[in-house]
Amino acid sequence: MLDKVSENHDVDALMLEIGRRAKAAARPLAIASTEQKNRALDAMANAIVSSKDTILAANAVDLDNAASSGLAASFLDRLTLTEERILAMAGGIREIAGLKDPVGDVIAAWDRPNGLQIERVRTPLGVIGVIYESRPNVTADAGALCLKSGNAVILRGGSDSAHSSHAIHACLVEGLLQAGLPEHAIQLVPITDRAAVGAMLGGLTGTIDVIVPRGGKSLVARVQAEARVPVFAHLEGLCHIYVDASSDVEMAKAIVVNSKMRRTGICGAAETLLVDSAAIGSHLMPILEALTEAGCEVRASPTVLKVFAGFKPATDEDWRTEYLDAIIAVAVVDGISGAIAHIGKYSSNHTEAVIADDPEVVERFFNEVDSAILLHNASTQFADGGEFGMGAEIGIATGKMHARGPVGVEQLTSFNYRVHGTGQIRP
Repeated sequence: MLDKVSENHDVDALMLEIGRRAKAAARPLAIASTEQKNRALDAMANAIVSSKDTILAANAVDLDNAASSGLAASFLDRLTLTEERILAMAGGIREIAGLKDPVGDVIAAWDRPNGLQIERVRTPLGVIGVIYESRPNVTADAGALCLKSGNAVILRGGSDSAHSSHAIHACLVEGLLQAGLPEHAIQLVPITDRAAVGAMLGGLTGTIDVIVPRGGKSLVARVQAEARVPVFAHLEGLCHIYVDASSDVEMAKAIVVNSKMRRTGICGAAETLLVDSAAIGSHLMPILEALTEAGCEVRASPTVLKVFAGFKPATDEDWRTEYLDAIIAVAVVDGISGAIAHIGKYSSNHTEAVIADDPEVVERFFNEVDSAILLHNASTQFADGGEFGMGAEIGIATGKMHARGPVGVEQLTSFNYRVHGTGQIRP
């Protein structure tokens, strides 16, 4: 069905019409009441729960197609929906409904000597284009976050998750209609033709205000290279953990294993482990044993190999690799200074963690490591908008303009200035 849609439509004309509808829907959405938006979100969550069998059946088609294509296990994990994950998807939408509505929030207010009263107030961005791969739950997360923040959204999911995304999108539209909101406030591009991505990157004649890519390195690189509108993106999640000699060994073991192995295919999974040279005798062996027992392959630096031979030697490329698999690169560094230097050279500025009890080490790590998310004595797998209390996230932004870190409802707003006077004129 999806391929037939592609064959029977002119892609450019179709995409321009989608953009026009989104722009038209954005106007009433921007002034919709909090109650109306929350009513839609609650109806969406209910529809997802009641349609879980339909969603699972659609997902089974996507999984069969993906398996026959020989895709990697990490990819299949991201694509897979279970009843538990569907219920979590609905729960995430309900959490978003429970968040404070950012639209109209007064960020700051001040008075001028001439009596003018000035306010900085949150406003929707307008129309957001979200381009994503393999993760069907992004359909629900992105749709709900954009609705709560008063934005219309155009969703372009990957061909591998097309059936799952369409089943989820139908639930979102049902919620919009039940609340009396425009059904085109959340649109899913109905074709798998890659030309649709190019059309979105061009901005659809000014109807798209922001693009958010969520997928592999090649997708994000293409978006950043070709987009003619602002982009919230991260190229890859090359996440580091530094274990300081001051840390508790058992805590360090638990955090490192969880950071790497809980879900290896997510962008918050740790890819490089750095161990303080002063902790070689106390921490290194227990941590490496714990990783090996958990089924993780270790790529070791020369110093690590001198202490524990048998691991695969790490090359320079290993320090630059986002594995998204049960593989981790391990090096010994000269304390916090060595860790900061290594991270500064190789990091993608996504997420880094320090495991330490020495407050001076933690302070230096937080002050000198320049990444979007920094954690102390906690797993890198907490690099997630839902874990931050945002309900969900539309992605992790590693740039420094506008949005950084998990992109939730507040990050999907801009602001304007509202100036109140009593007849003032400027001399």
